[in-house]
Amino acid sequence: MHEVLFTPWRSAYITGQTRREPGCFFCAAAADGDDPERLVVHRTAHHLVMLNRHPYNTGHLMIAPLEHLDAPEAASPEAVAELWPLAIGVRQVLAEVYRPDGFNIGMNLGRIAGAGVPDHYHLHVVPRWAGDANFMGAVANTRLIPEDLDVGWQKLRERFSKAR
Repeated sequence: MHEVLFTPWRSAYITGQTRREPGCFFCAAAADGDDPERLVVHRTAHHLVMLNRHPYNTGHLMIAPLEHLDAPEAASPEAVAELWPLAIGVRQVLAEVYRPDGFNIGMNLGRIAGAGVPDHYHLHVVPRWAGDANFMGAVANTRLIPEDLDVGWQKLRERFSKAR
């Protein structure tokens, strides 16, 4: 038997009922500087780190290159060298801020693999807590940690600004 992560708040996104702006939202976030609406919590020379507007869990972050690239092998050697240490740092910040029990870290490359934005690759870093993926666990007094995106953005921006 496998676990199921219930995310009903993602329904409008999955069924196309949310308003999507034209173009790539990663590129828009890269171009817009520090606009809180873009949910960017950190930037490096080659990447941005932003909250997922349709998260699987509280603190769900995405790391995307500043360039519009569809696969990691298209990135410069400098960007490739920056990505994994950045992912480790992002995981450490999330561990400090949210104290999860574990993490999922990975990429969905191509629409068939589950990529919601198949033409701009990105790495997901998702905090996980015991029982968050099992409906019965949720009924048995295990709860998801609900957090407004604006609250999460503020917490994470503050923490990442200390790391600079």
